[in-house]
Amino acid sequence: MINRMSQFFQLETHQTTWRRELMAGLTSFFTCSYILLVNPLILQDAGIPLSAGIIATLAASIAGCLLMALWANAPIILIPGMGINAFFSYTMVQSMGLTPQQGFAVVMISGVISFLVTISSVGLRLLNAVPDSLKHGITAGIGLLLTFIGLQKGGIIQAGSTTVLSIGNLASPVTLSTVIGLIVTIMLVARNMRGGLLSGLFVTTILTLLFEPHTAAGTEALDIKVYWKIFNSSEFGVLKIPFWMATFSMMMIVLFENMGLLSGMLPDIRKFPRAFKVVTLSTIVSGLFGTSPTIASAESASGISEGGRTGIPALVTAVLFALCTFVLPYIHFIPGNAVAPVLIVVGAMMMKSIAAIPLEDFTEWLPAFLIITCIPLTLSIADGLSFGFITYPLVKISVGKWREVSPFLYVAALLFLLNLTAFFLYGH
Repeated sequence: MINRMSQFFQLETHQTTWRRELMAGLTSFFTCSYILLVNPLILQDAGIPLSAGIIATLAASIAGCLLMALWANAPIILIPGMGINAFFSYTMVQSMGLTPQQGFAVVMISGVISFLVTISSVGLRLLNAVPDSLKHGITAGIGLLLTFIGLQKGGIIQAGSTTVLSIGNLASPVTLSTVIGLIVTIMLVARNMRGGLLSGLFVTTILTLLFEPHTAAGTEALDIKVYWKIFNSSEFGVLKIPFWMATFSMMMIVLFENMGLLSGMLPDIRKFPRAFKVVTLSTIVSGLFGTSPTIASAESASGISEGGRTGIPALVTAVLFALCTFVLPYIHFIPGNAVAPVLIVVGAMMMKSIAAIPLEDFTEWLPAFLIITCIPLTLSIADGLSFGFITYPLVKISVGKWREVSPFLYVAALLFLLNLTAFFLYGH
């Protein structure tokens, strides 16, 4: 059995061992397991019951990791993406007015279109067409958005009476618990402690429940019957303009965010085409299960740094997620502010991408800068991408470097412009 699995995962070809791959899997799991608690709380803001969000997150994560392990044989962990879940809840549902069920349909359709892109030559052409500066800008911009959401959820910042934002009431028990939890989380992560994010979440939870016992995220027990109302409940609002606007935006996020993450993390870039296909298939599965799309998580880098080279880390993570079913009934005791330290620290980690942007070239860093700033300021990944992708060819043309821009990028810029125009005309 072990020999067959060794041959299937090609351990000798990858010059690795079972011990190294298993340790990489354990590391990956403990660095990304926070998603089982964080994602349902964000989906709850879209009106999805906490029980349903928990089960959907677990099911989509297991399915995505198994697909990556068994088909792509890559050490990439697929979990609901931080940032794209915020786009689902706060932009698609709260801002554009879609129902959660219509949101699931958007996820599935965007996944189908993205998969069609990946099985054609367009996928690799897109990878080469998008400049690295924009890819890094996307990662950093999503990181800043997560930090902003975390500061809000923790009560550290709030709407101001005379300004747009002001500092929150730090004497509040909930905010104070968040601040202490954030300090603990930062210290644990700084020491490279495995599971540091998850530990920080539990510390914040305990402090909040001690200081303010009535702040738990919900009181309903985990009920599988609630989930069955969400599973495969997509509503295809094909005649609604906001529906197709959201579909286009979701598709662009799925394609470009995963493109940047995979190209930056895969130890063997030859696995990119198959891993890219897996990500889009997992997006379709996510909509079926009732959650925002799974993505190639940035936390995969922790397992890769431990020596993960095959699909075994993804397989180990899937198995451990399955074992988490025994603790699911207790997750509803987690208060909403407990996710704040995780969001803030994960956002900070993603901001490291700024270092790879060529700041000496105005035509490269300005579009990336617009993506980084407009994503959090508009509370929309799609709008942030629009400003950056539209600006990039404009500044290149203005300095006579229009030949440096791929035809694919000109097309993408035009599509983003049309999407932005449609949103101003029909999105309000």
